[in-house]
Amino acid sequence: MAKSPVVPLAPGIWRIPLLGDFVNGFVFRDDDGQVTLLDMGIKASGPKVMAGLAAIGSAPQDVTRLLLTHAHPDHAGGAARVALETGRAFGIHAEDAAYARAGVSPPRDESFRLGRFLNRYVRQGFDKVPVEEELSDGQVLPVAGGLRAVHTPGHSPGHCSFLHEGSGVLVTGDAIFNVRGLRWPIKTFCTNFVMTTQTAHRLADLDYSVAAFTHGPELRDNPRTHIGRFLAKAGVGRGSRPSEPLF
Repeated sequence: MAKSPVVPLAPGIWRIPLLGDFVNGFVFRDDDGQVTLLDMGIKASGPKVMAGLAAIGSAPQDVTRLLLTHAHPDHAGGAARVALETGRAFGIHAEDAAYARAGVSPPRDESFRLGRFLNRYVRQGFDKVPVEEELSDGQVLPVAGGLRAVHTPGHSPGHCSFLHEGSGVLVTGDAIFNVRGLRWPIKTFCTNFVMTTQTAHRLADLDYSVAAFTHGPELRDNPRTHIGRFLAKAGVGRGSRPSEPLF
């Protein structure tokens, strides 16, 4: 039996598996039919984003807003294709906007040898993304009753998680992965890995009933407890350093 192009998270909210459960995008639909898409996967994911849209009975012309959690090629790779299909440009945090427009990733963490190598010799790029809105921390977007941008920098300078307060769905972005359990993103793919662990505490402070991840399946059973335990085990708190590197 073929897997569905979308996974319902709450009324009007779906996850789009773009590379199995390992890379995900998201759909938010207002009561009047307006659609917001969040994260577009890798370059080849554009058609899967559009297939997810069709699976919920919506069309490209219903899309009124496009968003990115951050400017990495496994999130922004399909963005140019989706922008072309929908005729819309993107919103992304101001600190990542220039990278998205240029089609390049922010620099990797120079405290790691691999990070220095990647910065010097490997271009982590994607097709240039049209950006029309630069988001700020705490900004509430008029998406399905209100979608709040939560700035969680470190993985990239402008990395954002998003909280849909009406339904209690939190999209963590790459602040935390859920790949064979909760874990940090790969250290050398962060701009500042220690900052990633320091800002993750913001997720424990939020009120949500479903935690959705751009890498891994969602958590529906007491996700705040699971994420809180993960952060506590990692020794993460305001201004703290992780007790041990998990990647």
